Amino acid sequence: MPRKATKAADNVYYKARIKAANNNDKLNSREGAAEVIGIDRTRLARIELDSICAYPEEILMMADIYNAPELENYFCCEQCPIGKHSVPHIEVLEMDRITIQIVSSLENIDEVKKELLDITEDGIITEDEKPKLDHVVKTLDKIEKESRELKLWVQKSFGEKGEFNYGNVAKH
Repeated sequence: MPRKATKAADNVYYKARIKAANNNDKLNSREGAAEVIGIDRTRLARIELDSICAYPEEILMMADIYNAPELENYFCCEQCPIGKHSVPHIEVLEMDRITIQIVSSLENIDEVKKELLDITEDGIITEDEKPKLDHVVKTLDKIEKESRELKLWVQKSFGEKGEFNYGNVAKH
C-alpha cells in the first residue's frame, strides 16, 4: 500500500488523484500519475504541495484522467487571476440536492420575470429600481450556479463521452 503524502493531504489535486487511484492503481504514486498525465514527477509533486500553480493544460489532463471535472472549476475560481473575479465556485453535490435547489429557485422565476419587465419597461432604471435589479441578477446568478452544479454532476456521472459512470452513483 502506498504511503499517503501528509504535506499534500489538503491539496485538491492530491485528493482527486488518490480518489481516482481506486479505479486506476497507477495513480497511487506520483510517478505513475505523472507518467499517465505526461508531466514530470517533481512538477506533479510541486503542484500537489502548492509550491507551484499548474498550467491550464495540466488541469484539463488531471480532470480527465482523475474523472474530476471539479478541478477545472477549482482552478478557474481559486487560481486563475481572471477567473477569481468571474467564475463562481461550484460543488459536487448529490443529484437529489441539486434537484431540490433548482426546483426551489425556479418556483420564483415568474416573479423574477415580472420584476425584470417592470424595471425595464420604460427603458430607464431609476434609483429605486436598482435594488430590484440587483435582486434579479442575484437570482439569475443562483440559477446559473445550480445549473453548473447539475452539469458537473452529469459530467462526473456520465463522463465526456456520455457513458454512465456507475462508480459515482449507486446501482439500482
